Amino acid sequence: MSEGKGFGFGLGKMKELQNAFQKAQQIQEGAKKLQEELDELRLTGTSPNGLVKITLSGNQEPQDVEISPEALKEDAEILSDLVLAALKDAYQLSTSTMKQKMEDLTGGLGLPAGF
Repeated sequence: MSEGKGFGFGLGKMKELQNAFQKAQQIQEGAKKLQEELDELRLTGTSPNGLVKITLSGNQEPQDVEISPEALKEDAEILSDLVLAALKDAYQLSTSTMKQKMEDLTGGLGLPAGF
């Protein structure tokens, strides 16, 4: 019987495991902070002509809709298109912001790509 082998789980493996737990804890703490930041963040999408603005939180919760008096002079179909364009703009802005913040969170932790 050889001594010092234990269960085949050497000190190197223990160090790797400890590092993995530390990274997981950092991600968990960072994710909680990020969630709070995104809840407070306000991102406004605008229709191409600027007549309609829609504001979402960083978590894509609707926060505000602004429709200018000029937009109300349009017919219902055009107004619908303006609202949809502003919503798409706000959604694209929020998803790209969320993606960037997630990359910032995980980028410094040495995680494999696609994690």
